[in-house]
Amino acid sequence: MKTPNYHDFYQKALIPIGFNDLLALKEFKSYEFDSPSTHWLIAVEGEQLSQPTIYYHWKVSVYPSNCDGDINWKKPFYCSPIMESMDSAHDIACSFASLSKQDQLSNLNLQEKIS
Repeated sequence: MKTPNYHDFYQKALIPIGFNDLLALKEFKSYEFDSPSTHWLIAVEGEQLSQPTIYYHWKVSVYPSNCDGDINWKKPFYCSPIMESMDSAHDIACSFASLSKQDQLSNLNLQEKIS
């Protein structure tokens, strides 16, 4: 896995993880019991395409985080498929933020959960 492009990493405000989402998160193999997560960090990430002109595709990633925003970029809870439009990625990030505030992020039928 290559290092993320933090130059084109647009995160939303941290959102406390609700009880139901925390239970689901603890079932993931990548959950770190020695540094428990308390918040979600939802971000739109740009991936530059290798071509002569600078052009990006976008994805939405959801990371478990502590209250300071520390994440392990190698262990996202979820990464969306690549999208051509940043607007589409932003809309999805907003819908994930809304679901996480309702403690329903883990209820999604996410296609590409990372475990």
